[in-house]
Amino acid sequence: ATNPPKIKLSFTGNERLQKIKDAFHQKYGETPTFYACAPGRVNLIGEHIDYCGYAVLPMAIEQNILAAVSLNDSQTIQLANIDPKYKDFSMSAQSVSIDKENPQWHYYFLCGVKGIQEHLSLSSLTGMCCVVDGSIPASSGLSSSSALVCCAGLVTMEANQKSLSKVTLAEMCAKCERYIGTEGGGMDQSISFLAEEGTAKLIEFNPLRATDVQLPHGAVFVIANCCVEMNKAASSHFNMRVVECRIATKMLAKARGLEWRRLQKLEELQAELKVSLEKMLELVDDVLHPEPYTREEICKTLGISTEQLCENILSTNTQHATHFKLYQRAKHVYGEAARVLQFKAVCDSAPANAVAQLGDLMNQSHASCRELYECSCPELDQLVHICLQAGAVGSRLTGAGWGGCTVSMVPSDKIDSFLQTVRERYYAPDSRRAALEKQSLFVTRPGGGAAIFTEE
Repeated sequence: ATNPPKIKLSFTGNERLQKIKDAFHQKYGETPTFYACAPGRVNLIGEHIDYCGYAVLPMAIEQNILAAVSLNDSQTIQLANIDPKYKDFSMSAQSVSIDKENPQWHYYFLCGVKGIQEHLSLSSLTGMCCVVDGSIPASSGLSSSSALVCCAGLVTMEANQKSLSKVTLAEMCAKCERYIGTEGGGMDQSISFLAEEGTAKLIEFNPLRATDVQLPHGAVFVIANCCVEMNKAASSHFNMRVVECRIATKMLAKARGLEWRRLQKLEELQAELKVSLEKMLELVDDVLHPEPYTREEICKTLGISTEQLCENILSTNTQHATHFKLYQRAKHVYGEAARVLQFKAVCDSAPANAVAQLGDLMNQSHASCRELYECSCPELDQLVHICLQAGAVGSRLTGAGWGGCTVSMVPSDKIDSFLQTVRERYYAPDSRRAALEKQSLFVTRPGGGAAIFTEE
């Protein structure tokens, strides 16, 4: 099906649905007209390469963002959250504005609203009341913010009686998350809409497409949160990597005599040169030096002024940067892009030692994230080490990094002892982690994508 499904559900015995329905009634004194949900995701391999144009390999998880909605003629959007730490918010539906300097929860929701409004050129929006409930741990690398944007886009589409395909919604939500200042690549939104129960997906871009990837029998994936929060929009770490990859693209293109100004992504450069990923890795070794580049060296090589660098290449929150690690970032991206294709090839051919091969690729990925992309942190590295000692064949950070979660591939027959060891060695010794353990350590399976539903 090309459009998000519309499902009739029985709420009997479903505590979470009943809870949001009751909270909605308590808040607004009426029953919701409809509900919408969008799942979080775990990226199995392919970190920080979607915004460089390369394919990634995620799956949706059971944890999601859920919204209950009613419609009215008030011309206002009223938002409330089941979690009391997220404050209520209301705004005129005629003038949706987002403060990117202040990445609050409701602004992520408004990204989805504004994205639909602009995509469909709607002069006015239907007024609505919403209550939101999230079961994805916040700032954990499992895409809670993108799921909120996707859920809001779906809600706004349905509230205004429009119909858009999953692919269009995914592309639109990827673009509109930039209203909050994050220059992401589209993986999170794509899997949130295109996911299907029981299968991971290879997500490719330009044009956006998703291919089923059957994961091997005999192993399960376990998510473990290191309990360090990282909000992408509230720091410049993420956009700094986007910018370093953009500059590396231009420097490599210039060295090969290409029109570097129009090339923005490392994948576009490879397509232009028509060579393999292995050849791109050789090119990085030939052209770029491992020492950080200064602004002056970049400007001199490209023949541009500092003002042009700031205006045309740096992002708003990287204007302060003075040094750029181009060699390391490009090496990671081309190496990781190759690992994604190898991972899918192993899944497709299903050799006898598939689990060991995939585990090895995941371990290589984490090493590259740690050493070349520098998006790990001591807690993530400690947790990966414990997971491998506890019986995982592969373990790596997942999501943006600098905190958040690991994903580990664990042989099915070792799962109980694995969970026990990780609990004892990572969570139990620290009272704060121990308190968070229940929502921080869990087995996950490929879940379905975003949907709209009504009560039976």
